Amino acid sequence: MRQVPKHFLISQLIRTFELLKARIMTTKLTLTIDEKVISSAKKYAKKKGKSLSNLVENYLKSVSSKETDLNAISPRVTRLMGVIKLPADFNYKKELGNSLSKKYKK
Repeated sequence: MRQVPKHFLISQLIRTFELLKARIMTTKLTLTIDEKVISSAKKYAKKKGKSLSNLVENYLKSVSSKETDLNAISPRVTRLMGVIKLPADFNYKKELGNSLSKKYKK
């Protein structure tokens, strides 16, 4: 059996998750928020390299999330679970950052 390089598998997983993320339906939402809060949040988002919508969405997810239910995860993603055996000290955030840096050449 041919050994597949770890970086190739990681890039394939990242591509798969990006495709899944792109398929998620989005809906516009109108909020009434103090102008100073909006201005401050926009500055924060820009400094973090994110959109204000992304920050709000992630915040709402964090306050409304419960324990992950494996039944709520799509079968396609469930099949990917356990495909790769990584070392215990594997830092996925670092690897994701490196991969995105190469992709966008920052």
